[in-house]
Amino acid sequence: MRLFVFILLDYFATLGFCTMPQEEANPYARIFLENYGVAKSLTMFVFLINFPIYQILCFDSHLIVCPPRLTRIVEPLVAVILAWFLAGAHFNGAASWFWAAPNLILQATGLSLYLVIVTGMCFGSRVIKILTYWIMIFNMSL
Repeated sequence: MRLFVFILLDYFATLGFCTMPQEEANPYARIFLENYGVAKSLTMFVFLINFPIYQILCFDSHLIVCPPRLTRIVEPLVAVILAWFLAGAHFNGAASWFWAAPNLILQATGLSLYLVIVTGMCFGSRVIKILTYWIMIFNMSL
């Protein structure tokens, strides 16, 4: 469910900043915006695009059972890939309205924020301080 915070951030940022369909960078979303208006079409587009992702996340852990040794490798790898794809891409879409930075930096920042949130919930505040320090150093080096 934490991944959907980034989807909602992208949704509300686009809803707040997009006044004309031509301002939307996503060509598929722009088609919806041109045909149905900004608010209604953006809601339909976000629901239609993200519903399959929600289905995958819900049924993945129930349908696919791996051996324990393989699970320790595959589960974190899938989690990071989904985090990069969802949190990174949606943070990139949301922040592009108000932060003029390259796409890779926006995606890396979204992924880092997601990992800070998840790791903080799992391991406590000490890890959040370490990861926040790491993100600051990473962003300064770019």
